[in-house]
Amino acid sequence: MKLTEKETARYNRQILLDEIGEAGQLLLKQARVLIVGVGGLGSPVALYLAGAGVGTIGLIDDDTVSETNLQRQVLYSEPEIGLSKAEQAKLRLQALNSDIRVEAWNERLTPQNAECLIANYDIVVDGCDNFRTRYLINDTCVRLDKVYVYGAIREFDGQVSVFNYQGGPDYRTLFPDEEGMRTMPHPSKAVLGVTPGVVGCVEANETMKVILGSPHALSGRLWHIDLKSMESYVISLV
Repeated sequence: MKLTEKETARYNRQILLDEIGEAGQLLLKQARVLIVGVGGLGSPVALYLAGAGVGTIGLIDDDTVSETNLQRQVLYSEPEIGLSKAEQAKLRLQALNSDIRVEAWNERLTPQNAECLIANYDIVVDGCDNFRTRYLINDTCVRLDKVYVYGAIREFDGQVSVFNYQGGPDYRTLFPDEEGMRTMPHPSKAVLGVTPGVVGCVEANETMKVILGSPHALSGRLWHIDLKSMESYVISLV
């Protein structure tokens, strides 16, 4: 497989990077990434991966667009209120980059469909908002030897890590007590619109690093940012 003349011109700015080049752009073109949840986090992840030329992007979300989403879910617009997020996101990504393949499922990830869906992708990116789904993603990725790019937000805070990459730890290393996590009170829905934008962009960045085989991905490490104080730090998980 080679890059077309059109692709070489389109992705010129990132091909110029020594860390990518034409060989790296080919890796992006061949990659298959599933985004679970196409809301606040999933929106920037999807847009930047599509813009970067990731060849196949899967989207799974059973929700519809609401007016309250528009404060942070930048994939959508007012005329799309009431419509399927997965389907509208697919249309938006295809409009951004007609050279990539976008697959959409208007359903929730469940124990019944997770293995069948995730088996078709190389990387799963977390755009969800609950512990149950995160444990499901993690355990399925471990069984199928897939990489899980994790992201979470609350108010002004966010965090990102990469699990099951090159022998690194998984989500249960960070949160080993599944029962305790699932019985915790659901956190407040309050969030600054910018928070998922920043954290989602970091998830997209980590996804590209995984595709490119970078040794600098956040495997075994957790990145955290507080947008109120603009303090960020990375802690070791191993």
